[in-house]
Amino acid sequence: MEGYIFDIKHFAVHDGPGIRTTVFFKGCPLKCVWCHNPESIGHKKQLGYLVHKCVGCGKCAAVCPTGAHTLDAEHGHHFDRQKCIACGECTAVCRAKALSLYGRGADSDTILEELLSDADFYECSNGGVTLSGGECLMQADFCAELLAKLKAHGIHTAVDTCGFVPQAAFDKVMPYTDLFLYDVKAFDEETHIRCTGRPNAVILENLRYLTRSGKDAEIRIPCVPGMNLDEIEKIGRFLSELDHITGVRLLPYHNYAATKYKSLDMENTLPEILPTDEEMARAKACIASFGLIVLE
Repeated sequence: MEGYIFDIKHFAVHDGPGIRTTVFFKGCPLKCVWCHNPESIGHKKQLGYLVHKCVGCGKCAAVCPTGAHTLDAEHGHHFDRQKCIACGECTAVCRAKALSLYGRGADSDTILEELLSDADFYECSNGGVTLSGGECLMQADFCAELLAKLKAHGIHTAVDTCGFVPQAAFDKVMPYTDLFLYDVKAFDEETHIRCTGRPNAVILENLRYLTRSGKDAEIRIPCVPGMNLDEIEKIGRFLSELDHITGVRLLPYHNYAATKYKSLDMENTLPEILPTDEEMARAKACIASFGLIVLE
């Protein structure tokens, strides 16, 4: 079976316990206004182009099979995204690193081989492998296959999910998943729709289902001023009613993905409105007041 991914990050220390390797899957059902991985949203391969890195050498135009890249003396390099088929030929010859390809297919054995190369780090740090995205559970069958192979090697597994998938997707991976990293972006449905483009009833119900099933979940809450900070108390109250919540991690919004948006010709609709230290402290205190563990 083949899965569709866009990155494998080694030595990750924020995607679950210990030192981990994180596999990032292509495709996401949400469109969060604060998304920090815009290259993960689409299901297909995408070419990223950073115009400020282009040196105008013309090598991309020479190898492009569709004429998406052109070069002339008056206007320099021009990239026509409509003609691009994301074959990746241009990225192989772009020494300036102005071009990058997001997305590739890979079978589970190929990915497993790369993940096992870090096994010593997992063992010495009580780490493991995390499947993330995008939304990895949109490819639940492939995830289950890969997770089962990891468990056969005794490796700790985690699944990072937004929860907006059918319950059946969780059923497929639960037997092979030690920890779920579960995003709760808002509690109020209207707020959730405004922030992500989708309602959240299925997300909250899937979290209830996971915890009733005895699966551990670490909750992750993005903290975005003007968007969802007023939701923290409601989220905390909801979480306090659930079992198997190992902790809550509050993630301050950042705008590190601005360059990615530019490279993909995608609009970055959220300005750089970082939460203050005081806002983060209040959010953490609120979560702690419900008897929940706040993770740093």
